[in-house]
Amino acid sequence: MPVSQTDTLGRLGQTGWSALRFKDPTFPVWIGAALLLVFLMLFPLGAIFRASLWGDTGLTFSRYLEVFTNEQSLTAIWNTLIISTSVGVLAVIIGALLAWLVTRTDLPWKKSIRALVMASFVTPPFLGAFAWTLLAGPNAGALNKLYRAVTGSEEAIFNIFTMPGLIFVMTLYSFPFVFSMIANVCELISSDLEDAAEILGANKWRTAWTVTLPLALPALIGGFILAFLHSLSLFGAPAILGLPAGLHTITTQIWTLFQYPPRLDMAAAFSVPLLLATMVLIVAQKKILGRKGYSTVGGKGGQKRLIRLGWGRVPVLLFVLGILSLSVFLPYWILLKAALSKAWALPLTWDNFTLHNLSFTFFEYGDTQLAIYNTFKLGLITATVGTLLATLIAYITNRNLFRGARYLSFFALAPLVIPGIVLAVGLFIAYTRPPLVLYGTIWILFVAFLTKEMPIGFSQAESTFKSIHPELEDASRIIGANRLTTLKDITAPLARSGLIAAWSFIFIGVIRELSAAILLFAPQSKVVSVVIFDLKEEGQIGVIAVLGILLLLVSFAVIITVQRLAGRDVVATRE
Repeated sequence: MPVSQTDTLGRLGQTGWSALRFKDPTFPVWIGAALLLVFLMLFPLGAIFRASLWGDTGLTFSRYLEVFTNEQSLTAIWNTLIISTSVGVLAVIIGALLAWLVTRTDLPWKKSIRALVMASFVTPPFLGAFAWTLLAGPNAGALNKLYRAVTGSEEAIFNIFTMPGLIFVMTLYSFPFVFSMIANVCELISSDLEDAAEILGANKWRTAWTVTLPLALPALIGGFILAFLHSLSLFGAPAILGLPAGLHTITTQIWTLFQYPPRLDMAAAFSVPLLLATMVLIVAQKKILGRKGYSTVGGKGGQKRLIRLGWGRVPVLLFVLGILSLSVFLPYWILLKAALSKAWALPLTWDNFTLHNLSFTFFEYGDTQLAIYNTFKLGLITATVGTLLATLIAYITNRNLFRGARYLSFFALAPLVIPGIVLAVGLFIAYTRPPLVLYGTIWILFVAFLTKEMPIGFSQAESTFKSIHPELEDASRIIGANRLTTLKDITAPLARSGLIAAWSFIFIGVIRELSAAILLFAPQSKVVSVVIFDLKEEGQIGVIAVLGILLLLVSFAVIITVQRLAGRDVVATRE
């Protein structure tokens, strides 16, 4: 009885591949990639738990008891809860409102607004916090000087070095996460239910409140959790704005435990509750977003009609641009002004204009030259190695190459629940002692960045491979190609756009990372983010502004290149 080619391919996909798993000469590559991933994730976490639980006399819980009875530690925990909750609520309000206006109304300049939200998304929060010290510092802040000039008052109207100031700045760089999530949901909601509400006499705002909002409620809760987690793990903004006011959060308290004399055991014990809280919130977010209780059944093809704002279009547009000016226009303007001024606090006149800050940053100040080299070296190496490892792991899990392969997804996504500073604590403890001593070299930063950015690369590669049917690889396998050759010649070219996006996200994540780098750098392994943090204490405003603009320009250049090569909305893809 003749056997069709389809039957042959089907049997190859179902049985032939399983039978050849251990005969494939490239099998050690897949096993090696899997073991490397597991090692990257378990080694630092194991170091944290061991350091927090094991003392000279054996197992002990004294460090945890000290954490939860120490007044400074309890104050830092309480501050963190207040700040993160406030940021989560405000980010949901701003992000949801902007997302609804952009997706459900006839608001003008939508593409420009999305681009500005993307600019907020790309801006490192620590850089935004620094910019706001120049804008709203109580003494020389530009906005306070403008207020004094207009009113004649000697008082400052803004003081960014307060808890409300810190919440304000962290909200500006957290709401883009919520915006992306809510925008995706709003674009899927049919207009039929909204039309029914309006027919029954509800106005536009009541319709949004009673119809659109309940449909988007799971995403709103998920967005709150995401913004809460984002603010919970931040180090740069709390350090720049909180420490001058004596305001500690969990991340800054962990950092102080690394100052002389270092208390690694206490840092580990303080890290574990933050790690566990993050894990619980991530699980809660996934369950909420996975609920099926909120859905619509759209008639007439699920038509979506825009709500007309009428005479309110211009005022609403000005309101939206006003919000975005706080996260983009004003911070970017003050950074550019500081980079081109002899004295940043004075007006940018011709007499005050200078290019010396640029030449000093790039050619005279030694730390910045080395930091720029280290940053882009780490960015290129980590993005390349990370994309390669993520590609191998995603291929293993999607094609189920060996027993237990699907569990690798858990390890690849595990860093999502590990705040950067907690990961740094684990890496510091793990790699400052034999058998593998990396501290003091640039390679401990490479391991930290590779581990931290793995979920981004893996998610991109996995979603791309899911869209490529295994039967497209069968012809290559039939003529004798091994799996690695098949991946290189068949699958990877088809997944080109997704892998390019993965590389770019890892690269951008590396060059803007501060929370892990601040604990792991050595004098010869400083990166730009650490130099910016250190230079603030020295008052080198012009140099900081130049370095900040450099990070922004490189990030935008990478994003624009990816959009042209991969043809996708990178912000939406990342989320």
